[in-house]
Amino acid sequence: MAAKTIADLDLQGRRVFIRVDFDVPLTPAGGVSNPTRIRRSLPTISHAVERGARVVLASELGRPKGTSRVELSLLPVAAYLAETLGRDVVLTDEPAGDGAKKVVYDLREGGIAMLENLAFSPGEEGNDETFARELSTYADVYVNDAFSTVHSAHASTVGMVKHVANKGMGFLMEREVKMLGKLAGEVERPFVAVLGGTRVADRMSLVETLLNRADAICFGGAMANTFLAAKGASIGRSLAEPSKLPIVRAFLAKAEQTGVRILLPRDLVAAEDIKSEDGHVVPGSRIPEDQAAYDIGPESIAEMSTVLSRARTVFWHGPMGAAENPAFAAGSLGLAKAAALVIGGTTVVSGADTVSAAERAGVAANLTHLSNGGAATLEFVEGKKLPGLAVLES
Repeated sequence: MAAKTIADLDLQGRRVFIRVDFDVPLTPAGGVSNPTRIRRSLPTISHAVERGARVVLASELGRPKGTSRVELSLLPVAAYLAETLGRDVVLTDEPAGDGAKKVVYDLREGGIAMLENLAFSPGEEGNDETFARELSTYADVYVNDAFSTVHSAHASTVGMVKHVANKGMGFLMEREVKMLGKLAGEVERPFVAVLGGTRVADRMSLVETLLNRADAICFGGAMANTFLAAKGASIGRSLAEPSKLPIVRAFLAKAEQTGVRILLPRDLVAAEDIKSEDGHVVPGSRIPEDQAAYDIGPESIAEMSTVLSRARTVFWHGPMGAAENPAFAAGSLGLAKAAALVIGGTTVVSGADTVSAAERAGVAANLTHLSNGGAATLEFVEGKKLPGLAVLES
C-alpha cells in the first residue's frame, strides 16, 4: 500500500506530529548559519498550520549521544522558525516528559510546539519502546518530512509510528520519493550515473545496482583512484583501498561483458597536499610518487561532460575531487554545468558536497532534483527497504 501524503490527511484541530530534519549548522553565537533544511520543510509546516492543526515538530541536532547538551539545543532553530513564520514556536525543555506533554496538550489550533532535541534521549536512537509510546501520545496524526532519516529505525521514525493510525509523508518527503523513484523505474535513456566521493567499500552495492541500470558510469574523486589502481595505474599517495582491488577488477570485467561504458579519469590534478593553492595536470595512469590526485583534469571533464550532455537521465552522487578547495573544484563545477544542460530529461544530484558544487556553479535551479537524503538516498536507489518509509505504508 502506498503511503499517504499530508494532503490526504484530516488535520483540523488534531495534534500533528511532524518529524523534520533540522540538523543544521549553528554559528558560534548560537544562531542558524545555514537554514536550508528548515526552509525545505516550510511548505509542510505551513500546510498543517493553515488547516488548523496543533503542530508538534521533532528533530535531532548533532550527536549528543543520549545526553542533554546546551550547545545542541534546538532553541536557535525554534527562534529562526518563529521569525520566518511570524508566529510563536514554543520549545519544550525536554524531548519527552511531563513538561513536554503539557506544552503539547496546551496547543491551540494553528499553534506550533517544538520538542527539544530528540537525540538528548537515548531512547531515540535505540528505538526504545517506552520512549516511542510516549512520543506517540503527542500525535493524533504522524507526518514524516525528513527523508534523510528513513534508513534508520529510530523511535521517532519507526517506533512511535506503529502506535499512530493516521500517518503519511510531508511534501518534501513526497518529492524525494517521487524523484528517486524515477531512477528505479523505467528511465529515459541514455541513463548516466556519476559517482565520486571517497570509499569504494561504502558504495560498491550502489555501483553494482547501477551497473544493471545505467548505460554509462563516470567515476571521480578518491573512488576513482581505486579503480585506476585496479587497472594498473601508478596513483602515488592518492587515497585508495587496496583491499578492494579484486572486487573492482571483477566489476570492470562484468561491465565490459554487459556493455556498460565505464569512464575513469584520463587526467588528474595532482598536488603534494589537499590544502595546496594549486595543482598540476598529470596523466590518470601516472601520478607522481610524492603527490596525490585531488581532482579530475580538463580532458576528463570534457569527456564526461560530453557523455552527460547526451544523457536523458542523470544520477550524480559525490564530488569529483576535494571541491572544498577552489584549486580542486573545477571537475565538480564542470560536471555540474554539464548536467544542467540535460534539457527536458531528469537530473538528480545527491549528497551535501555535490549539491554544494551545483549551487556554486550557479546551476542548481536547472537540475530536476537536489536530494539531501544522504545514506537514505543511496539505499533507496539501491532498492533497499527503508524502515521509516515502510512503516508509513503499513
